[in-house]
Amino acid sequence: MSTVNLIESFSEFKDLKNIDRVTMMGILEDVFRGVVKKRFGEEAKVDIIINPDKGDLEIWLNREIVEDDDLEDDNTQISLSEARKIEPDFEVGEEVSQEVKILDFGRRNILSLKQNLQSRILELEKDHLYNKYKERVGEIITGEVYQVWKRETLVLDDESNELILPKDQQIKSDFFKKGDTVRAVVWKVEMRNNTPVVILSRTAPEFLEKLFEQEVPEVYDGLINIKRIVREPGERAKVAVESYDDRIDPVGACVGMKGSRIHGIVRELRNENIDVINYTSNDQLLIQRALSPAKIGNIKLDTDNKRAEVYMKPDQVALAIGKGGHNIKLASKLTGFEIDVYRENDEVTDDVDLGEFADEIDQWIIDELRAIGCDTARSVLDIPVEELVKRTDLEEETISEVVRILKTELEG
Repeated sequence: MSTVNLIESFSEFKDLKNIDRVTMMGILEDVFRGVVKKRFGEEAKVDIIINPDKGDLEIWLNREIVEDDDLEDDNTQISLSEARKIEPDFEVGEEVSQEVKILDFGRRNILSLKQNLQSRILELEKDHLYNKYKERVGEIITGEVYQVWKRETLVLDDESNELILPKDQQIKSDFFKKGDTVRAVVWKVEMRNNTPVVILSRTAPEFLEKLFEQEVPEVYDGLINIKRIVREPGERAKVAVESYDDRIDPVGACVGMKGSRIHGIVRELRNENIDVINYTSNDQLLIQRALSPAKIGNIKLDTDNKRAEVYMKPDQVALAIGKGGHNIKLASKLTGFEIDVYRENDEVTDDVDLGEFADEIDQWIIDELRAIGCDTARSVLDIPVEELVKRTDLEEETISEVVRILKTELEG
């Protein structure tokens, strides 16, 4: 193995990993100096000259000329007689510089040198990748799908760095194949076994926030502030926005003319329904807006326990709860209040928590109803049987029996 081959092998690595020239020179010099010191000792005076452009490397050993009888260390001194074989005019006290050939180190040292070189470059790449993405957490990146596995997808960035998009950070309807372009937010950067792992997400609220920044100039410029975002990825999202500029309609600006701005975001999120509402510090008004498109009648707040009893007309209850209970779940998350929905004129004393029916209704059926936002007997009875069949995995016969039990309790 020659010096030139060693440098060439590094140059190929450099091109692949985009290491800058100054750093490359520093690594090469450190690695070669370590091998030289091992060969000639710590006291040896050595000059290492590297030309990274041409791939040239020169190692020069500098030794002091001494009288033949005073020679003590071949690595730092050279006898006068030996020096004059190189140049007849040399005198005692002068310094002789001799080039050291890489082959003089021996095969074992050369292999060790190459391994050290590769190890140093790999460590540098790890640091580069970790620091680069640690600073970009929360930013959107665009990459290319390289490999799809059951639990995660491998994505390559523009420098061919490997990034991970876990299955649980993908929208349910996401389907990727090799070569696809994918957008995601940098969710977090971890060190696993001393190796940086960059984890992406398409389900994080930050992904939706950054999409708004890209699509809505007023959000990017700070004229519109996104106060809160809650999501059921791929299903529904609610975004509370505000602007300190009275001339700007924050909701209208985010949606765009005929939905032009928000359509691109919806497509990126696999047709996720996005409700954009005006933020307010008034809890009652925020709950009313958060439950849109349902029209609210009256709201009773328990601010100490963060609970809200919302009354509305019977035909609005299904809208407030939403498909799969997503609307009421997201409204609760957005406002910070646990929201219970009632038909107008219902008294709370007329209602009974579903948990009270555990001796008559199987627990798994109660859990299924709670999953769609029905926590009480009235909330179940407010929804038509056909609608309950669509929203749950329950049979019509089962639901009819549940309704009979609930009605018997409330009306009996």
